Amino acid sequence: MRTRSELNEQQLDLLKTGLEEIQEYVRSAAFESQPAHEVELGIWRRVLQMGHHALGLFFALQGSGDVGATLPVSEGQELCRLEGLHERTYQSVFGAFTLRRAVYGSRQGQKIECVPLDTRLKLPQREFSYLLQDWDPALAVENPYGKVNDVLKKMLGFSQSVDSLERMNREMAEEVKPFQESKPVPPAEEEAAILVVSADAKGVPIRREKDAPAIFDHDRKRGPKPGRKKQAVVGAVYTIAPYRRTPQDIVEALFREPHQGGPEAPPGRPLPQHKRVRASLSRQGDEGEKATQAIFTWLGQEATLRDQAGDKPLVILLDGQRSLWRASQDIPLHPLRVEILELLHVTPRIWEAAHLFYPADPAPALAFVKDRVERILQGQVGSVVRGLRRMGALWKLKKSKQKTLETICTFLHNNQHRMRYNEYLAAGYPIASGVIEGACRHFIKDRMERAGMHWIIEGAQAMLNLRSVALNGDWEAFTQDRIRRQTQRLYPHAEVIGAVDWPLPLAA
Repeated sequence: MRTRSELNEQQLDLLKTGLEEIQEYVRSAAFESQPAHEVELGIWRRVLQMGHHALGLFFALQGSGDVGATLPVSEGQELCRLEGLHERTYQSVFGAFTLRRAVYGSRQGQKIECVPLDTRLKLPQREFSYLLQDWDPALAVENPYGKVNDVLKKMLGFSQSVDSLERMNREMAEEVKPFQESKPVPPAEEEAAILVVSADAKGVPIRREKDAPAIFDHDRKRGPKPGRKKQAVVGAVYTIAPYRRTPQDIVEALFREPHQGGPEAPPGRPLPQHKRVRASLSRQGDEGEKATQAIFTWLGQEATLRDQAGDKPLVILLDGQRSLWRASQDIPLHPLRVEILELLHVTPRIWEAAHLFYPADPAPALAFVKDRVERILQGQVGSVVRGLRRMGALWKLKKSKQKTLETICTFLHNNQHRMRYNEYLAAGYPIASGVIEGACRHFIKDRMERAGMHWIIEGAQAMLNLRSVALNGDWEAFTQDRIRRQTQRLYPHAEVIGAVDWPLPLAA
């Protein structure tokens, strides 16, 4: 049997040989005038091979972690070295390794209680290295699992199954909640004057139940499809500086024709500060109530933490979905609370009304909409509603159109306390929910509604959790926090192992 010193020498020789091979390859490629991209790929493959040799040398220099026949781990507790060396696989970005380690327990045949080598190297619980566990999910939050495997196989030269990638995602997602709960409040000096909370909902396609008839998926009837989609509620909270505009500014921006172009972006337009987003998926038998409650509970906590003095206007900016407005009432009372109905959920209803009167005449319909929208922005919601009802009576619309018009008028009437846009614009409050609309689209549609995708609920929520980390710009902080937490959990005897005089030298 070769000694450890001989193994180290072999690994070192492989490393030196690899470097010499790269040097010789580059010289040969230069003399043969090979294309740069081919040389680049050739170097990359050889670098991966050298990386495997280098990491192999690192592991060889560590030995097996045999620290003697016994290992005192606390006062009065001593573990015994169990028979034989136990193997584990370590899948790195350079390829796989088999590590043979000494293990310790209370007695033979019982649970392994300490593996000194694993503890010293802070190895992950499963075979995939922490670096691979970083790269895989970082790609998976934006790309299908199969694509992740294709990309990394092309780059690193080995495959990973979709099942293993999905399992990795779920396990990693379990660490998101404690990370989010420990995340500090943004520094007060970096916050802007207005605190905004917003939410929206979007369906996530869910995998058909095994006992559901196949024809079920071809049912095209309209309305909720609880067996095919589950509602994901997305929440966003941020601060922003006031941005004052006039109703005319908004009308001009809304109705500018594409060919007209537009003025340059106004200087100094504020950007959201410390935007944080989160999403919750409704569960089996839940039509979204629990998901909505979870998001608004979090929004309320964020609002309280980020304005402890209560001196910032709290703008609650939502669309017309009643369940969201009901849930918003659970946000703790705030002395400067302002509820705003998102403007772009008002304008479609005005267009709908215009088409009742001018179904085939776009010019008067456009004039009708511009006039009503400008008046609404000026705070004349009641006047617009009365005018619509009066116009409907004078035009003697059919009953079906009268019913549609009354639905529109009722919506505007019931929400007019959230449509004081003249006051909001003068105060510089946001009146359009571009932040949450963009977050919802990117959160859900861009990753979870691609062609042919269907999710199980647990996998979908795991993906939402990890996407929230990525979209909040917390990926690096999260991965480091996750490694720290997992290391503390896996290696309760780390301090003891750190104090042990490692019995084998770290150099040959």
